[in-house]
Formats: sequence, C-alpha cells, structure tokens
Amino acid sequence: MISRWLLGPPGWTMPVCEMDLRVGGKFRWRWRNNAGAEFGFTGVFSEVVRPSRLVHTQIYDPGTVGGNMGAEALITAALTETGGITTYTTTIRYQSKADRDAAISTGMTDGMEQSYAKLDALLAATG
Repeated sequence: MISRWLLGPPGWTMPVCEMDLRVGGKFRWRWRNNAGAEFGFTGVFSEVVRPSRLVHTQIYDPGTVGGNMGAEALITAALTETGGITTYTTTIRYQSKADRDAAISTGMTDGMEQSYAKLDALLAATG
C-alpha cells in the first residue's frame, strides 16, 4: 500500500519499498522520477504498536536529486479514531533547527501533502 500513495508529485514512482515492520526491523524507500532522478530514506523501527503507532529513525539519501536533510531524524506516526474517523499524525523530530530548515528547503512538505491526498483517494476507493 505504501508504494501506491507515498509518491509525492506526478511522475514519481517508488521502485524500492522494503520494510521489516517489527521493532529493530529496517526499511529502505527509494523514489525515481520520469527523468531518472532518485532519492531515498532508510531507517530502523523502534516502536510498532498495531494498529495505532509507528516510530522509526530516518536517514535521507540524496541520490541524484541532492539536497540535505541533516542528521538522522525520529519519525512518529500515530493513528487515532474518534467517532469512526481516523486521524493520521506524523511528527518529525530533527536534531537541530538547522536540520529542520534544511529538510523543509528541499520541498518535502509539498511532496508530503501530495502523498497524503493520494492516501485519502486510495482509502476512499477501498472503502
């Protein structure tokens, strides 16, 4: 499912989506666009609480896209349900303000927003 929605802008694919979804398990994600540019992330899961919480480290691999997202970040994904509606919240803890600013300067927030829109559509279609 992740490789179907975590794609960002049009023209990107996710040819690598490897996940060992357990505490201590690793993941590797890699994206590629139509022009052949690539980047990715790797990390390790430190918490897996089904179905409500994932915590993992994240290290940016700039590939041929370039850019800098600083040192390893800590990502927390939480799902909460209220009145039959599930809210997905992602918190990213950077090691410094400079790392946060570097990550934001890559345009990642636009890609995240586009991916979340794809997730909404995918969930609506699978009902």
